[in-house]
Amino acid sequence: PVERRGKELFSLHRLEQLLSCFCQLFEDPVLSGLPTRSIIQTNTQFLKMRVQLSTALFLVACGVTSAFAPTATNSVCRNNLNNVPLFMSTEAASLNGADVADVEIPTKLPSDVGMDYVPLATMLATGQLAEADQFTRDALIVLAGSKAKGRDFVYFTEVKNIPSTDLATIERLWNKFSGGKFGYSVQKKKWRQSKGDFEVWCKKIGWTTTDGEVERKKRWFGASEFTYDVKKAPEGHLPLTSALRGTSLIKALLNHPVWDNDDWTKEP
Repeated sequence: PVERRGKELFSLHRLEQLLSCFCQLFEDPVLSGLPTRSIIQTNTQFLKMRVQLSTALFLVACGVTSAFAPTATNSVCRNNLNNVPLFMSTEAASLNGADVADVEIPTKLPSDVGMDYVPLATMLATGQLAEADQFTRDALIVLAGSKAKGRDFVYFTEVKNIPSTDLATIERLWNKFSGGKFGYSVQKKKWRQSKGDFEVWCKKIGWTTTDGEVERKKRWFGASEFTYDVKKAPEGHLPLTSALRGTSLIKALLNHPVWDNDDWTKEP
């Protein structure tokens, strides 16, 4: 029932908030009273628990079944705190068209600003591409400093503020869970193939459609016309970047210094 799922989501969110507070507490040797080695071990356990919570939140939000029901969480619960990677249930994987039931959720996701990328990893690993796309845009708004200025969009001049470490983490996740099909680096490759022609580029990555004989850009707002399916979407289709204010933002992202070499591909 919807009411039950709502209560479970609330409970899981509260647990996630508590875990976050505990993580902050145990990061401080003075407050925790623990030696450094114990702090590292404790934080590692908390991180694994947060991965499990993110998976449970996904299951409940999708309404597959109760997050506390054995049918949905057997494969999650079998993974104790010392067993990584985490695996999804067959039911959850098939819901999103996954080819296999076992989906690995990465836990080493570096950030220069303390951004938590476990939710993004979980969304991508479980096929929630629309949600992952939105998370990515929201993250860039924070990373670029736009959020602190009270804006919910990024100016192209702010792209240089996005840490390479964070953009690399985001890119590796998109690349990993799309089999190399999605990500800014893929879009940059398509941009070079299009010789910097925005219209050609949009057509190449599937951002255009036709109404009769008229070709136009796909609509983003309302009922999105974009394809949130790894098998059906063309290379470079995701993540989306708004071009309502021109192409400067897209160009700035594709020319970020992180793409100057292949260091971003190296796993932490």
